[in-house]
Amino acid sequence: MTKDKGSQRGRHWPTVVDLFSGSGAVTTALKRSRFRVVAAVDNDPIACATYRLNHRSVRMFQHDIRKVDPAIIRKSCLKGEDLDVLVVCAPCQPFSSQNRKRGTDLRSTLILQAGRFAKTLRPRIIFFENVPGLAARDELLDQLKEELGEDYILGDPERIDAADFGVPQRRIRCIMLATLRATPPKLPDPITPKGARIDVRQTIGHLRSLKAGEVDLKDRLHAARKHQDIALKRLAAVPKNGGSRSSLPPELALACHTGLGTGKFSDVYGRMRWDDVAPTLTTGCTDITRGRFAHPDDDRAITAREAALLQTFPPDYKFTGNGSEIQVQIGNAVPVKLVEALTPTFRRVLAEITR
Repeated sequence: MTKDKGSQRGRHWPTVVDLFSGSGAVTTALKRSRFRVVAAVDNDPIACATYRLNHRSVRMFQHDIRKVDPAIIRKSCLKGEDLDVLVVCAPCQPFSSQNRKRGTDLRSTLILQAGRFAKTLRPRIIFFENVPGLAARDELLDQLKEELGEDYILGDPERIDAADFGVPQRRIRCIMLATLRATPPKLPDPITPKGARIDVRQTIGHLRSLKAGEVDLKDRLHAARKHQDIALKRLAAVPKNGGSRSSLPPELALACHTGLGTGKFSDVYGRMRWDDVAPTLTTGCTDITRGRFAHPDDDRAITAREAALLQTFPPDYKFTGNGSEIQVQIGNAVPVKLVEALTPTFRRVLAEITR
């Protein structure tokens, strides 16, 4: 289990409240960077169970965020003091290009809860992370500025690729910072630009090779899904190390893809490439019918452990729930290494901002 040393030694570390905390990836990154996470809020019971398993010293508020009183956090978790960092990783589905209800999804306004928490907790930094589609929601961002109030300056949304910041995965995200009576800083320069990126081999190449349906008894999360015979035949026909469904013979081609060509849904049944970053992991990241999630060599989908490592969770991170629930938690997570790469910027701003 990851070590949870948040209490006595960390009492002088910058304080953090993690909103929409999910299974705890952001908290993990901040704790590893010597920040003290005092409270987390999420309403998903499975993700909250995972969070508690790995972060026992953090007080978890398992409620709809709209029903959580930030004054309780200020009194019981911060002992009446102002906060240093407020994390706001609101649900990204409302801003995703894949969401057919985009624009009418009621979850899109949850990000505005940041204003209510900021007024009470008075953080010096507010960190927002979401999909790039958020940047196009000008009206919502204007409303967010209004909710934050005059004391906060909301920086422009910045589009970044997590692969540039130590993550072995191509993952485009939108990052925004709001700061207390100060101009928000620019994000740091890439630490792993093209040519220096961490690849799939470096990340999961050391794990045991598995057949479909096989489990590594030393790590129950490293368990290969069972596949139907037709799926195994298709996987066997897809070239190792980056092959795609375009190589399938006509008798193995999926009927639903007939006439679509190789461009549309081309990642389905596709393999990852050893010497490249992984594709964006989604909530279907251990399902070969949901994207390029087949192992580079083995005829199977990647395991939950492989997916977690590609999201840069620590190798001993524990997850609760069944297979589907675990892949959703992993796919929804903010990559740990991405947040770690941003923490020097947080520290510099905290040193510059006075109350």
